[in-house]
Amino acid sequence: MEQWIDRRRYSAGYAGKPFNSSTADSDYQRDRARIIHSSSFRRLQSKTQIFSIGDSDFYRTRLTHSLEVAQIGSGICEQLRQQYAHHAEWIPSLSLIEAICLGHDLGHPPFGHGGEVALNAFMYEHGGFEGNGQTLRIIGRLGEYSPEHGLDLTRRTMLGLLKYPVLHSEVAHYPTNIQTTASNIDHARPPKCLHDDEADILQWILAPLPADERQRFRERKVLNSKHGKSIHKGFDTSIMELADDIAYGVHDLEDALALELITAKQWHELVMVEANDLSTCPLAVEADFYNNKLFSGNDRDRKHAISKLVNYFISHIHIVEQQGFTTPLLRLQAQMETEAGALLHILKRFVFDIVIRRPQIQALEFKGQQMIMRLFSTLLENPDRLLPQPTLQLFHGSDNQPRIICDYIASMTDIYATRLYHRMFSPDIGSVFDKI
Repeated sequence: MEQWIDRRRYSAGYAGKPFNSSTADSDYQRDRARIIHSSSFRRLQSKTQIFSIGDSDFYRTRLTHSLEVAQIGSGICEQLRQQYAHHAEWIPSLSLIEAICLGHDLGHPPFGHGGEVALNAFMYEHGGFEGNGQTLRIIGRLGEYSPEHGLDLTRRTMLGLLKYPVLHSEVAHYPTNIQTTASNIDHARPPKCLHDDEADILQWILAPLPADERQRFRERKVLNSKHGKSIHKGFDTSIMELADDIAYGVHDLEDALALELITAKQWHELVMVEANDLSTCPLAVEADFYNNKLFSGNDRDRKHAISKLVNYFISHIHIVEQQGFTTPLLRLQAQMETEAGALLHILKRFVFDIVIRRPQIQALEFKGQQMIMRLFSTLLENPDRLLPQPTLQLFHGSDNQPRIICDYIASMTDIYATRLYHRMFSPDIGSVFDKI
């Protein structure tokens, strides 16, 4: 267990000064504190979850989403601890699961997944760009707590944040006609992966594993004419991903209901009809309750129904063991029961089809993509004129200069990226006193 609280800036077996207490949880308390107090975490308050920043004061941002994922993740761990006392040693503590859940979106760029695609349109030949890969880059290299090792988190926290333990070059399969100047850049969608630049960090995280399990953990599925996919994830990661899925499927649904973007007819045809085939799911058993509460127009009624749905999903998660691993952090997996998982899939697909894919949302995503692409190309072509001095020094000292531009833009909030775009390209906006 001690090897999983190592930090990269220290030798193996390091036991640092306790943080707030001398308990075994102290190192994870430090990880959580470093994430909460990092600039990357603060910037999530102005990064898109689904709806653009400033359109309303109600809906969720990446920051509030991350807080809710942490709360759900801690709830999952508490109920697992009650059911599986014999696995208590390996079930994440409150501080550990909160650190992992709070940090899971640190690497998301401005304008959500649209911004991710725009950055990868420039980076696919330079190690790739993917939001989860950028999270590892921040915690392991860019964060402000260590000059060389980023936030310098414990090995176990970093393993928990490792959603896809494969490198870009190992799974990328792009069409041959990528054009970064094209208005449609869907073909530049990245694989779910880590950047090639972080191969050394990945190697360090997995070092305590037996060689055969390390190799198996990094196995990937090869798909014809598509990006490959990683196959395995760690125990802590499986909990975080379930919490993330619940927050996406239920809390983002709440936002859409509150903003009246969903009609009762759409709900009935695309959710309730399918849910009726799931004999024990709450939407089938208590159909009238959920229909009335969700569409009553009353905030308290809607929150009552949403809370019950979250509790249902949390209470239907259990631990399974996957073959091929002896290391508990890989062998154990959190898994949602079949009917609950089917209902969550219905809700996630509904949110995606009815909300995210609506033209108004897609138009905003497209606009964000275009701003990022123009910023990237302009900064890359004019670094000495336009980059701030610290970034310029990194740029000239780098063997992968596009990565420095990518880091600079990826760190921006939606609001800052928009202001920088207008400052550079709108003739009547900008001042010599504006900070770049």
